[in-house]
Amino acid sequence: MIRCAIFDCDGTLVDSGATIHRALGIAFAEHGLTLPPRAEAQRVIGLSLVEAMAALAPAETDAGHRAMAQTYKDAFVTLRGQNQVEEPLFEGILPLLDALEERGWQLAVATGKSDRGLRHCLTAHGLHARFISLQTADRHPSKPHPSMALEAMADSGAEPANCVVIGDTGWDMGMAKAARMHAIGALWGYHDHHELRAAGADALAEAPADVLALAETMVKAAA
Repeated sequence: MIRCAIFDCDGTLVDSGATIHRALGIAFAEHGLTLPPRAEAQRVIGLSLVEAMAALAPAETDAGHRAMAQTYKDAFVTLRGQNQVEEPLFEGILPLLDALEERGWQLAVATGKSDRGLRHCLTAHGLHARFISLQTADRHPSKPHPSMALEAMADSGAEPANCVVIGDTGWDMGMAKAARMHAIGALWGYHDHHELRAAGADALAEAPADVLALAETMVKAAA
């Protein structure tokens, strides 16, 4: 039986909230707007960029949202070039990936990042080669659309009942449910347990160390 664990990136694998908020601040300032406080702004993490801008600045036009998304991308590239991008792995992620692989799980990523941003992030941590499928906003609709999860599943060769999405936002949980997959909410990320449960989380993990047992129980129960 092929089993696949599909991870979100920002807020699940890495703690990128501070850098994302900084790049958002640059983008909003360049467009003459005031960025909401970080606690509010980080709730859009996980959406694709245009959708995130629309959520944070609903009064702007579609063209304005697209322009803001491009400014954000440019700001992030500039910050990276200045070595000011901080995307540390959450504590416990490496042991979790090791444990999943030891148990024969395929690993994949489904993220609102761009291909370039995800590649930089995973390569910096020496993780790029560990994932058999990398799905990003460059080639898919924004979460909670199931497209990214379904493509990751196809790459792994697994069935929906044998796939588990691990993510920290309601968008991740919604994606999992739309793809008929199991959903584990990561409580170390950016959405709280109420949002995760409301969006369809089957279980909540307090820490990465909790994920393996939850995932294996879910897949076993579905067999």
